Amino acid sequence: MAIDDEIEGKMDQVKGKLKEEAGKATGDASTEAEGHGDQFKGKAKEALGDAKDALDKGKEAITKS
Repeated sequence: MAIDDEIEGKMDQVKGKLKEEAGKATGDASTEAEGHGDQFKGKAKEALGDAKDALDKGKEAITKS
């Protein structure tokens, strides 16, 4: 479901931000970079969910016409 992708995306972004901040606080560049990656992955999942929603709405509009 698209909503699942959007929720997972938001969760990945939060997890990534926490990991990034932990990396900054400890001076661990690797953890900080992983955090950035997790945030990017989360944004991509969220965008996928948005695209699925738009596709579903388009399908509904076509079938109603």
